[in-house]
Amino acid sequence: MTTATALKPLRPHQQRAIDGIKQSIVDGHRRPMLQAPTGAGKTVIAAHIVAGARAKSKRLAFCVPSIGLVDQTFERFVENGIDPADMGVIQADHPWKRPHAPIQIATAQTLARRDRPDVDLVVIDEAHVMHKVYQTWMDEQPDRIFIGLSATPWSRGLGRRFDDLIKPTSTSELIGEGYLSPFRVFAPTHPDLSGIATVAGDYHEGQIAERMSRATIVADVVTSWLARGQDRPTLCFAVNRAHAQLLAGQFREAGVPTAYVDADTPREERERIGRELEAGRIKVVVNIGCLTTGIDWDVRCLILARPTKSEMLFVQIIGRALRTAAGKDHAIILDHSDTHLRLGMVTDIDFDDLDDGKSKATAECRKREDTIPKPRECQKCAALVPAAMKECPCCGTIAPRPTGVRVEDGDLTEFGPRRNKGEPLTVREMIAGQGKTAVYMQLLWYADERGRSHGWAGHAYKEIFGCWPRGISKYGGLEPTPLMRSWLRSRDIAYAKSKARQAEVRHAV
Repeated sequence: MTTATALKPLRPHQQRAIDGIKQSIVDGHRRPMLQAPTGAGKTVIAAHIVAGARAKSKRLAFCVPSIGLVDQTFERFVENGIDPADMGVIQADHPWKRPHAPIQIATAQTLARRDRPDVDLVVIDEAHVMHKVYQTWMDEQPDRIFIGLSATPWSRGLGRRFDDLIKPTSTSELIGEGYLSPFRVFAPTHPDLSGIATVAGDYHEGQIAERMSRATIVADVVTSWLARGQDRPTLCFAVNRAHAQLLAGQFREAGVPTAYVDADTPREERERIGRELEAGRIKVVVNIGCLTTGIDWDVRCLILARPTKSEMLFVQIIGRALRTAAGKDHAIILDHSDTHLRLGMVTDIDFDDLDDGKSKATAECRKREDTIPKPRECQKCAALVPAAMKECPCCGTIAPRPTGVRVEDGDLTEFGPRRNKGEPLTVREMIAGQGKTAVYMQLLWYADERGRSHGWAGHAYKEIFGCWPRGISKYGGLEPTPLMRSWLRSRDIAYAKSKARQAEVRHAV
């Protein structure tokens, strides 16, 4: 067992996370939920939460979703400054089983079979998966503080369990600041998904596996990687075991060193495969969803061969390719599932509220998310281009100039009736496509520049997205894009004209 080092210093967004949790508890919340995107340094944040509790002589339980993450969590805490002598594991015959240690690491499955530890604070990792034992624990101890950690806290009904959403940063901000890797998306295949049933909110697994196992699609997955994967270390996400093994076999037949991983792969074997991938002796690892969390491999290409309707699963999958690494200027995403075209870019998927299953405000805000512009496919290179960008980031092709928006006398107005599918984007939709955090930061900049209050920025944000900027009100400013400045100027001119007309009416009366 290694000796703990000093706590790692916090980056600005990590400090905002810690401050947000503290403020939430001070404000009387007992169930704060921290949204920490992939790459935000959740382990460092968790270590500081644990260290803060220990500094106050508090006992703490840290809950993980699977047994494979117990040892990893213990080791990561040691690496991040937590004294191993203070930690124990709730698990039969585990070498670190210490019932009296002030920090207990446990899985939901173990807690469901054993007496729960007597602690002052409970931290739940991957809290978007609400196991029944957590719900029972919360019900039985309503005054106990439970802190949720998740990159995607969007599960239906999660707002019934957690009472405050803390959003210190976003994926787009982490990319902009260099903490996450930029990425390029290509859509080499457009599978026919018509007629497939929906089960529990996602595609029927058997039906989608049959469609994605067709010879033309499987062959295109391999040939597209040979053409665009650039020999990069790659994760391939498949539908089920049969589909994954079919893909792995096709890669091997093409001479590509390939490994297969599923939920039954032993931890030691999985770690060996990770080392082989990093060393270049394995080029592609095909899996069926078990590598969406808990790994930090150097992945520079990702193959999405598993269509999904789940925004949570989609964001978790793409996040595997966004970690930075030496010599990695960007990640390549090969989307053979059309998921980007259905759900949008991961930098645009976000919610301002926890879903309580019944709140009108939550429903309206989530309905508004459906209007976020989706990326378009470059007709020259098949790259997916964010809606707000005119130039393809891969080949430089300029998109056809949109029509249907008229600029006249300082006003930006939508030309004609509300657009139907396939018609041009409105200016407001193009602005929204920049992402909620980026838009709000631009509005704050403009407010400071014009001597306006941040409340003005909140109202402008609501005009764009249909909901208030909850969870991001502590962010600083970002210089507005030309499109944003143009819209804001048109808004100011329209307001000035309205005031002038009102004054004329009053004068006439």
